[in-house]
Amino acid sequence: MEIILKNTESKYLEIFSLLDFDNIHETLKRFSSFKGPLEAKIFAVNESISSHQLSDLKNHFDKINICSLCIYSNNRDTVLSGKSLKIDSAFIKEQEIKNKLLLFKRKKKNDILHKGTVRSGERISSNGNLFIIGDVNPGAIVSANKNIYVWGKLLGIAFAGESGNKNASIASLYLNPLQLRIADVIAIGPKDRPKNCYPEIAVIDKKTIIIKPHIIESKN
Repeated sequence: MEIILKNTESKYLEIFSLLDFDNIHETLKRFSSFKGPLEAKIFAVNESISSHQLSDLKNHFDKINICSLCIYSNNRDTVLSGKSLKIDSAFIKEQEIKNKLLLFKRKKKNDILHKGTVRSGERISSNGNLFIIGDVNPGAIVSANKNIYVWGKLLGIAFAGESGNKNASIASLYLNPLQLRIADVIAIGPKDRPKNCYPEIAVIDKKTIIIKPHIIESKN
């Protein structure tokens, strides 16, 4: 089963698979910081999902402020389960489901450029690099499979190399985060404010995250 979460302004799009209903909580807890409201779409191809399973999923969705929920499936039992819970459920052919999923996946671009402040409770994620022109406030989360560049103050949580890339980096004009993570290495932000007036970059060095001046070399 594929699930798509997006905010009502379509600024954020997350696509993930739910393979085990017993681990719903673990799968969804990374969205607990979202203040929403969010829209959820469930795509179930050749899957029979019981009303009990959908009810459990719906209860978890309610905790992360899902304002709209719908199901697309080519399995009649799944559609009937959804309707019994008053969930908007539609029976469509397998290929139509795959086409809808492909359309959403194309919207989730590899590199993302965000202009403006990322406020507390907001999260922005990128399949590739993430470029932010603005500040990342405390309580905000930004993540990318590759590198993160913040052309402003980084005060929230940043997670680069989300796919396990240990060569990823996090750069900012003012680097004072609550937490940094690169691949599987985590570092807590400094208690004191940075005294430096130049851009800095966080990288992994000998299994530890270090921060150093970010020198942009001229190609002249």
